Amino acid sequence: MNKIKRRNKLRRRVVLILVIAFLTLLFVRSEWMSHWMYPVKYRTDIVVSATNYKLEPHLVAAIIRVETNYKPGVVSKKGAIGVMQLMPDTAKWIIERGGFTNVTLEAISNQPDIGIEMGSWYLSALYNQFDGNMYTAIAAYNAGPGTVNRWLKAGTWDGKLDTVDQVPYGETRHYVQRVIYYYNKYKDLYPDLLVE
Repeated sequence: MNKIKRRNKLRRRVVLILVIAFLTLLFVRSEWMSHWMYPVKYRTDIVVSATNYKLEPHLVAAIIRVETNYKPGVVSKKGAIGVMQLMPDTAKWIIERGGFTNVTLEAISNQPDIGIEMGSWYLSALYNQFDGNMYTAIAAYNAGPGTVNRWLKAGTWDGKLDTVDQVPYGETRHYVQRVIYYYNKYKDLYPDLLVE
């Protein structure tokens, strides 16, 4: 009986030492852990598209993280497609307005590079429409530009981050907050995102 108790005590001590060592490793290697928790996939595609459309790659990465967590082929309940979750009608409008040729909805849905290109083009168009206001562009990416324009004209929201709690749609309010959270996290973790 004493042998079993001693063996169990020894096992508990070994497990405790391993847990302490693991936690110590996490704190010591927190940068590694942060990169593991907040990865940036499709880095080259993000940088190229962001550069082409004069966007910050951290913002494009943040939108992808919030929309699909970098998973291609995802279709939302509302029917949005691709890693940047474009509604099919919006995607068709982007193809037409952007002068893209040989781009299909299937390609947007299943090929991350094409989805990132289309989503970045659209985000840039929203950025321009809202005079470079990142917060209203993000909100419009989620709720649509017409809706955000109505909020601004009615004085419901002034387009600032510190008043985002005034956004009437809970989904959009949380969307803006989440995108900005990941945007800031990516800026901290990947300050060299533009460097290939």
